[in-house]
Amino acid sequence: MAVIADPRPRRALHPLHAFLLAGTVPLFLGAVLNDIAYASSYQIQWANFASWLIAGGLVLGACVLAWAVVDLIRADRRDRRQLAYALLLLATWALGFINALVHARDAWASMPAGLVLSAIVAALAGAAAWIGFFGIRAGGGA
Repeated sequence: MAVIADPRPRRALHPLHAFLLAGTVPLFLGAVLNDIAYASSYQIQWANFASWLIAGGLVLGACVLAWAVVDLIRADRRDRRQLAYALLLLATWALGFINALVHARDAWASMPAGLVLSAIVAALAGAAAWIGFFGIRAGGGA
């Protein structure tokens, strides 16, 4: 049985890129948890904290998105995973921005749309991190 391997290994994520990518997931996940706490307790501070977590996730997400687009442009060969990664980051950032606008509304007016958007954005951030760490890494042998 013959084993066919790609002689060109894929590049690993730069450590700073990986750090920024890993930072988006807990920020967006924290926003979901704060929205759940707000929905069950009606304490306005949970909604405020969720807004700050979303803003932090957007800042890190913008840096990661810019880095992914530059990597996509500079790539010598186009990889579907790189394109999917960049598009997933773009969707995460765009929906995260919409989520920030929804959370900017007056307290309870952000519910339940804010909670649903936070959950979607957290899932997208998790999927982007999964592709980033396990789909675009330097491949060796088997």
